[in-house]
Amino acid sequence: MQMKTETTVDRAIGAILVDAGKLSVKDAEKILRLQKTEKIRFGDAGIKLGLLSQGDIQRALANQYDYPYLLKGDGAVSDALVAAYHPFSSQVEALRTLRSQLMLRWFTGEAERKMLTVVSPVRSEGRSYLAANLAIVFSQLGERTLLIDADMRNPCQHELFKLKNGNGLSSILAGRDDIQAVHRVRNFVDLSVLTAGPIPPNPQELLGRPSLTALLEHLKEQFDVILVDTPAAAEFAEAHTLAARAGAAIVAARKNVSLLDQVRQQTESMTQAGVAVVGTVLSEF
Repeated sequence: MQMKTETTVDRAIGAILVDAGKLSVKDAEKILRLQKTEKIRFGDAGIKLGLLSQGDIQRALANQYDYPYLLKGDGAVSDALVAAYHPFSSQVEALRTLRSQLMLRWFTGEAERKMLTVVSPVRSEGRSYLAANLAIVFSQLGERTLLIDADMRNPCQHELFKLKNGNGLSSILAGRDDIQAVHRVRNFVDLSVLTAGPIPPNPQELLGRPSLTALLEHLKEQFDVILVDTPAAAEFAEAHTLAARAGAAIVAARKNVSLLDQVRQQTESMTQAGVAVVGTVLSEF
């Protein structure tokens, strides 16, 4: 005798909404009666009766198909992470398009193509926001995703994901921590973050240690996609070191902020160093 385990996708939307406290059992029955009478979808019947909103339906569908996202005000991560709170917006659709391009151009499943650095010439060009939002949409695809904050000069991923930063990349490279410093991000099944850790006096030297190679090789065994947030590339050498280790980079530019010449020079510099520049992303983050 075989027993079937109920998966999320097997559950009816009505049951999901009742379990979430969005509907009472009595109201769910009203919706079911109207659905049967008018031969319409459950969600349309609920909206017609004024018992549900379009947002309620979208949230239930996301739950049904294992596509988690948050409601604004949940406070689990920063409101700046649009992929976490507004998965059906045009901004996030653009991120999904970028994700598809990266899957075709770089993340092909080969072991040497699991890492990608996100670089930009100077600060305030949206590099960290792009890396964080990309990490979320990759995890929503079901890819085991790790975001590394390798900006050990001005780290911010711990703030975006509301994580503690008492340990992280710097403490691992210094030999004071291990892989346990990687944080699983609750509410997202396949997303983890390695924060920068305490700001060290020698970030460039830390990244030159053999321990970085050992760490990255270990992480490649654990994750499908590894995105690396880097320091401003025109100001510090670490971005070039990390891009060379990863083998590839995308260059972030920000509308009305980035200078075309700097972006062009950055792209040429990476290419000359043997780094595959997968593309340049102009964003409004």
